[in-house]
Amino acid sequence: MAAPAVTATRRASRTIEVMSTSEVLEQGRSATDHVAELEREYLLQNYARYPILLVRGKGAYVYDATGRRYLDLISGIGVNALGHGYPRIVQVIKQQASQLIHTSNLYYNEFQGKLAKRLCEVSGMKRIFFTNSGTESMEGALKMIRAHGRKSSEDKIEIVSLENSFHGRSLGALSVTGQPKYRRDFEPLLPGVRFVPPNDTTALSQVVGDKTAGIVIEAIQGEGGVYPMGEDYLRKARELADRYDALLLFDEIQCGVGRPGTFFAYQMVEPYVLPDITVAAKPIGCGLPLGFIAANERAAAAIGAGMHGSTFGGGPLACRVALEALDVIEELLPSISSVGSYFRMRFTELAKHMPFIREVRGAGLMIGVELDFPCREAVTLAMEEGMLINVTHDTVIRLLPPYILTEQDVDRAMEGFERILRKLGDSRPKA
Repeated sequence: MAAPAVTATRRASRTIEVMSTSEVLEQGRSATDHVAELEREYLLQNYARYPILLVRGKGAYVYDATGRRYLDLISGIGVNALGHGYPRIVQVIKQQASQLIHTSNLYYNEFQGKLAKRLCEVSGMKRIFFTNSGTESMEGALKMIRAHGRKSSEDKIEIVSLENSFHGRSLGALSVTGQPKYRRDFEPLLPGVRFVPPNDTTALSQVVGDKTAGIVIEAIQGEGGVYPMGEDYLRKARELADRYDALLLFDEIQCGVGRPGTFFAYQMVEPYVLPDITVAAKPIGCGLPLGFIAANERAAAAIGAGMHGSTFGGGPLACRVALEALDVIEELLPSISSVGSYFRMRFTELAKHMPFIREVRGAGLMIGVELDFPCREAVTLAMEEGMLINVTHDTVIRLLPPYILTEQDVDRAMEGFERILRKLGDSRPKA
């Protein structure tokens, strides 16, 4: 027998066209309440969820149990790169799921090698290791850095990371995350990590030395407020890594795989700064769990047989979907750049009349709008306007829309954002 919440949700979706508005709303709310009650009773209470039950999606939109539509401008925190129900992705999932979903890495599957080759071609790297998530990718990359350093000296274990950074929730990833609020409850963490301010070449030069095994940088800090690193900073990091035989790692989990309008954020400058390692995840699987570590031969040589592994990483279903996704993403790169530029331009125009908009930042379809006061209320105001967004660092509206977003979608969104920002401005704390 189907669970009551599932049955109610299906019924709400199936009968929406023949039920009255009040009946649809009542049934949808009932389903939402039931699901919320189950979660309160049985789930670890670590998520602060918003009171909507999403039941389906199409294109750049999702629908809740009451039938209400939302423009999805956060796309599963940057995961649903091609929106919802993208026909080519759905077709590949159906075909592959009926043939082979999982084999483990004890055996070959026909798509892992093909995907690795494709990722090497677009990244400039030489070797790929597949994972299930960004955090898992970061963990493997940190092991690579440590192993590389210890081949030179037992003291060469230090890792330099940036303040305001975010690299994941596991103990290793937290160790290199430059925000104390995430690390505090789990200390002591990995020793030998040193933090420096982003975009400060002098501070970076003063910290990197003979004991440095690796330098870890988000080319565009995501959770930290959508802060791009400058070209000079990336080039200095490359220079220091070469001088001290350290590995340069670019974390592209949020800012890569097409989001900035290039495959990777480090490719936004020419000639681009090539890291020794890059880690990515989020958009590559279009909703399926998949991440990867891409490395050059020097970095890859640090990991030998039996030193690392993954049970689920690189399964045939996820890899086949990623191959299709990369083809689509490559076709969309010009649109990602142009629509993203248009979106930022619309916010910049709005800022001329709303001086509390401190800055509009980002690249491609990774956008941060910083206000000069806390604005978490923007999330609920956006839901009232039929949009899903996110606020990070208390003052930054973060947008990670799907790559299929159009200028018409942006125009529709900006109508809502103008009302949202006016409300926020009217209620902001007075000096």
